[in-house]
Amino acid sequence: MAKTKKSLAKKRHASLLEDTRGLTTVEYIIILCLIAVVGFAVWKKFGETVKGKVNGADTVMTGLPTSSSAGGGGGS
Repeated sequence: MAKTKKSLAKKRHASLLEDTRGLTTVEYIIILCLIAVVGFAVWKKFGETVKGKVNGADTVMTGLPTSSSAGGGGGS
């Protein structure tokens, strides 16, 4: 009985190793995960760049004279 179970297990193991039906799906899932990781990295870098540009613009805007200190404006 133990010998039969062992030979059955070997046959099942061999058939599982030869079965490649789901292999393409697994490959697509791996590629999709890699694309997602790269996409997140690019999105994060893009966000950091935008944040730097906005902070730079804020610094420039802070340094500009306002209408009350420049003497201009349309007051009466």
